[in-house]
Amino acid sequence: MKSAEDRIAEIRTRLESAFDPYELAIQDDSHLHVGHAGARSGKGHFTVRIRASSFEGQAPLARHRAVYAALGQLMDTDIHALAIDAAP
Repeated sequence: MKSAEDRIAEIRTRLESAFDPYELAIQDDSHLHVGHAGARSGKGHFTVRIRASSFEGQAPLARHRAVYAALGQLMDTDIHALAIDAAP
């Protein structure tokens, strides 16, 4: 099983590669969900705050979809829940 640090590093790598953000903060919130089904699955709960010029002109839903697409398989294998704050 991957550590929280490994998951954060992989999330960071994928988001930086996809969006070249000028601001990116990733927080592991898994400790807030101990006992929750997702926590028992070995997957994590995360919050991402990302600011990138590539989001300019996109609706919030489109930004979220772009983040999910950039994370790809991690959404199935490593991430149970993801809170996204994405803006240009």
